[in-house]
This record gives sequence, structure tokens and C-alpha cells, in this order.
Amino acid sequence: MGRYDGMQALQVEVEKRVAWVTIDHPPVNLFDITLFLDLGRLVPLLEDDRDVQVIVFRSADPEFFIAHADVSWILTLPETKPEPITEVGPFVALLERLRRMPKVSIGAIAGIARGGGSELLLSLDMRFAARGKTRLAQPEVALGIIPGGSGTQRLGRLVGRARALEIILGCGDVGADEAAAIGYVNRALDENELMPFVRALAERIAAMPAEAVRLAKEAVDCALPPVEPGLVAEGERFNESVALPEARARMREFLAGGGQTRAVELTLGELLGKLVG
Repeated sequence: MGRYDGMQALQVEVEKRVAWVTIDHPPVNLFDITLFLDLGRLVPLLEDDRDVQVIVFRSADPEFFIAHADVSWILTLPETKPEPITEVGPFVALLERLRRMPKVSIGAIAGIARGGGSELLLSLDMRFAARGKTRLAQPEVALGIIPGGSGTQRLGRLVGRARALEIILGCGDVGADEAAAIGYVNRALDENELMPFVRALAERIAAMPAEAVRLAKEAVDCALPPVEPGLVAEGERFNESVALPEARARMREFLAGGGQTRAVELTLGELLGKLVG
């Protein structure tokens, strides 16, 4: 049995020091406990694999990268306002461990990535999006909660405060060209150009000296203010939002209205419009 075998929602192939991680979790690649546990197993394996220098995340689904985090899972969180926290929760800790890995991570997006799916992408080093296929969003506020997987912290660093607020409070989808124009992704590419471009870049970086790649990534990160205090602050506010009675009512209404089904997720704006009246 290979190092990366046995996962339910992820498939991994290593070639030329590039790990190709394919998300394959029907019906909509929901970021649920199954995908979370697979990712939790994958990250330390990638950290320890000396034959991997670059990690590329892609999807087996032609329409969904990751729909969003499982709202049913969120509803299991406490209904009362929790005590203040001093460290990030397991979801954010895992994404931060992936981001800080001394290897390069890339998202190749040709589908919908909202909520937790967007936050996974924001935690990667680079993102490239296919025109006509990619839709990115942080729609949590329409459900009465806030992004709780680092979205409030990472978006502002990439697109600026005003754009981040527009995305988070507007809850609308952002296409590939707009995402590239504002810095949400590195580039927008035609669908037939996406994977050849990502493959060429990944293999080029994978051929660089490993220590030089590590040091360059660390040096670039030194130019930015520490994100950890903001992640803890976001976690506190996310926990507070999840405990709000209106939020719980909206999340249940979201599920009752067909949220997390393929048909509704493809036209999610209609359901979100009903939630916000």
C-alpha cells in the first residue's frame, strides 16, 4: 500500500517532485468531516515526503472545486457563546500548517469554490483560475455567520480591506477575470491553458534547490505582519456568530431549501437571495 493510498476524498499522484492532489468527493466536493480528516492525514505526509517540493490541488469534478464547508457540521458547534480562545481551532490550524509548509502549494481552479473551499485556496501559496468555470465566494454572512476558516484574514491581505468587505458582505460570486484583477487569484487563464500552465510552473519550481525555495518563501512571509493574532480573533467572532439564534435558523433554512445539493449549489445566489429577503 502506497504512502497516499486509503483516503476517501483525495487522490494523490507524485511526478517530477510535484504532488497532484485531486479532490474527488461527490456530489459537490463538500468540505465535510471526511475531507477534513483526509486533509489532516495528507498534510503531514506531504511535509515528510522528500520527493515532493510542489503540491497542486485540483478537482475531479468539472463544476465544483469545493462547494463550501458542511453546514450540518457547523450546526454541531455550541449554541451558547463560548469562552474566549487563545489559539486557532483545528480547521484553521490545518490550513495554516499547509500554508507554512516549506514547500510550494498551488490551486488549479476550474469550478466553484465558496466558503471553506475558498479559504483552502486562500491558504495556498498561489491560485490560478479557468475563465468561464471559476466562481469564488465567501457567502457565510448570508447564513448569519462569518468566514471562520481564515477568510477574513487572508482576503484583506490579497485584495485590500474594501474589496474584502465587498466579497464577504456582498456574498456574491467572483469570476476568474475579476479575481485576477483584484488579486484573489494570480491569473485567469482559458480552460485549455490552465493545467499546462500550472504543470509547467509546478515542474519548474520543483526543479529548484529545495533549501532556496524554503528560504525564499520564508523571506517573502517576513514582509507581511503576523497573521496568527487575527486568526484567533476571527475564531472568537466565528464562534460567537455560530451561537446566534438567527444564524442557526438561517443555516437550517439553507439546508431545507436544498443547500448542499448539486442543483441548488450551481445557482446558489437564488437561495441566498431568499435567505436575506
